[in-house]
Amino acid sequence: MPWSGDTVADVMTHAVAAVGRDAGIDEIVETLNARRVSALPVLAGDGRVVGVVSESDVIAAELADPATASAVTAGRLMSTPAVTVHPEASLAEAASTMLKRKVKRLPVVDAEDRLSGIVSRADVLKIFLRGDDDVARHIRFELLTALDARTEAGIDVSVADGHVHLSGRIPPEPGPAVLTRLVEGVPGVVDVMVDPVPAA
Repeated sequence: MPWSGDTVADVMTHAVAAVGRDAGIDEIVETLNARRVSALPVLAGDGRVVGVVSESDVIAAELADPATASAVTAGRLMSTPAVTVHPEASLAEAASTMLKRKVKRLPVVDAEDRLSGIVSRADVLKIFLRGDDDVARHIRFELLTALDARTEAGIDVSVADGHVHLSGRIPPEPGPAVLTRLVEGVPGVVDVMVDPVPAA
């Protein structure tokens, strides 16, 4: 397997945006937009990662009570404990954690849980992006993240010059349209055709 000898430290991003527990929604949104990310680690005063706050957390707070949302802090919104990984962890371990916890990125922490960097799905997979076979592996990874393993196994994936053909047992939920959008977001994909096998 190509990533067997690679570690998180080999691919992680060192310059990481983060917020403190007391950050309000305005600061969270401003940081998310400025760094073009969908989630941020939340740090204690000593730099330890204590949680993660996401765009969906902010939206949920604003929908729940728009009048008081501006007073809500990252400490109240964050998911905790944070799902993290250590720099010396293998890329296979990081990928497995992302799949199991259904997250797109992991804060990288040192032995004292202080923030060292961040690793994303794209970081984990970029060493594969060298051709159609690599694109197909990335698609499989994304499908396995979105679906259960049995459902994912029923989908046939073929890639030719970036043109993707999904066939086989395409699940009615989330359905062809959602799967198409998911696959279109994979680097190297030119277009996507979904061809479900008719139900018996």
